[in-house]
Amino acid sequence: MDKLKQIEAFVGAVDTGSLARAALVAQVTPVMIGRRIDALERRLGARLLHRSTRRLSLTEQGAVYLEYCRKLLDDLDHADNLIYEGRHTPAGHLLVSAPAGFGRRHVALHAPAFVAGNPNVRVSFDLNDQVVDLLRQGFDMAVRIGGAIDPTFVAIKLASNRRVVCATPDYFHRSGVPRTLDDLARHNCLAFNLQGGQQGGWHFRVGDKPVTIRISGNLECNDSELLHRWTSQGLGVSWRSTWEIQGPLARGELVTVLDEFALPAYDIMAVYPQQRHVPAKVRFFIEHLKRIYSAPDYWTSAS
Repeated sequence: MDKLKQIEAFVGAVDTGSLARAALVAQVTPVMIGRRIDALERRLGARLLHRSTRRLSLTEQGAVYLEYCRKLLDDLDHADNLIYEGRHTPAGHLLVSAPAGFGRRHVALHAPAFVAGNPNVRVSFDLNDQVVDLLRQGFDMAVRIGGAIDPTFVAIKLASNRRVVCATPDYFHRSGVPRTLDDLARHNCLAFNLQGGQQGGWHFRVGDKPVTIRISGNLECNDSELLHRWTSQGLGVSWRSTWEIQGPLARGELVTVLDEFALPAYDIMAVYPQQRHVPAKVRFFIEHLKRIYSAPDYWTSAS
């Protein structure tokens, strides 16, 4: 059995945390990953991993060997890049997952310019507010906003973002301005209701402690653009991402409140599975989005 495949199986199992996920990345069966690790341990005459049905953990010898394996694979990658750099161009089918509203306005919208500059790439989008399993569903990458990122994935920040409470000046003139989080109980809170969504509460920070505030209101939906329209019509307060409202804020159409309690970050991220060779189509598309989002007036002019 090829020594390199044994080493890749060992490192892949450690990086992903399971034989099954390592197998998905390597596009082989979990049984094959297990056989390669078994062969590696037999060849070395040492146990590298403690394996159970639920988890993997390194032995002391495995931890030492892992450092050398990583260096070996990194050196091979570096050697490959030296040879192929400049000749490797994006090509193939790029399958991207993104939230529905953000994906329409800020991801898929920029695909035509990307394929115009990279004619060998075909891009498909799944715009859905459900979090998909990238590996099992065959996605190359996803754009996600806030939330926990699986540690077996690589996450690249595309742009800064926060969640804030906002409404129209007219609404606050009629209903009063909330000064504390408890004041939200006296306001009509417009909620995003995907799988329980914001009816489970809005999330804030008081000092160093996270706090969830239960809300109530007479309108809820699972469409971010409709929620934005209701907010702009002065029907209540909503908890929105700054990417959605930079333009209305700059024009004075909306104002924010309770900013001192906002969570520090709800950033916009590109996420893709860990792999030794990140496809050029993924790398180039991520850089394409970062370049667009970094324009000084992008978010104010695009919302």
